[in-house]
Amino acid sequence: MRKYFLTGLLILVPLAITLWVLNLVIGTMDQSLLLLPESLRLQMLMMLPEAWRPEAKPPYRIPGLGVILTLLVVLLTGLAARNFIGRRVVVLWESILVRIPVVNSIYTAVKQVSDTLFSPSGNAFRKAVLVQYPHQGSWTIAFLTGVPGGDVANHLQGEYISVYVPTTPNPTSGFFLMMRKSDTVELDMSVDAALKYIVSMGLVMPEPVDKKARKEQPRVGT
Repeated sequence: MRKYFLTGLLILVPLAITLWVLNLVIGTMDQSLLLLPESLRLQMLMMLPEAWRPEAKPPYRIPGLGVILTLLVVLLTGLAARNFIGRRVVVLWESILVRIPVVNSIYTAVKQVSDTLFSPSGNAFRKAVLVQYPHQGSWTIAFLTGVPGGDVANHLQGEYISVYVPTTPNPTSGFFLMMRKSDTVELDMSVDAALKYIVSMGLVMPEPVDKKARKEQPRVGT
């Protein structure tokens, strides 16, 4: 079940974010309609098919139904992508998307990030580390995301790692930092336990670790 869900995420997250960005751009451009007189806007609206008009949309809303439907779509997408026909469909639609200007750059960038985060074989968010942030002597939990690359690596002397420092209680926002390996401490804590600790603002304590069972605290840099 978990592998099907992750497969669904790998396929749908890049597509969903790409559509979201495009919708944001198109929605912003649509604001130019507000510059037209109201009578002219109504005339343009009447030219649309009745089913497309805003007033034709159902006025009701069932709380929670959208969440259930979204999870179901993700799961079914993962199941479908696991068979031969589903894989061919995914390859086909990706080959179409990469040929569309603007959409190509958005989709490719988002897919690279999502593959790194959600792929079971990836290394991102697989380790929780202790770092000093926002100043010396103040410690917080971060997640290992990789190592600095590109021209950035040429300007860093020594061995550095890339970490993501989430905010509390919303871990989806945070800070990307590049730090020396020797200045970080690898925690004997799962990513799930670390996230619960962060989201709860320290109220949900992780399982205690028997320090006597270890000769010394493991470090990322050793």
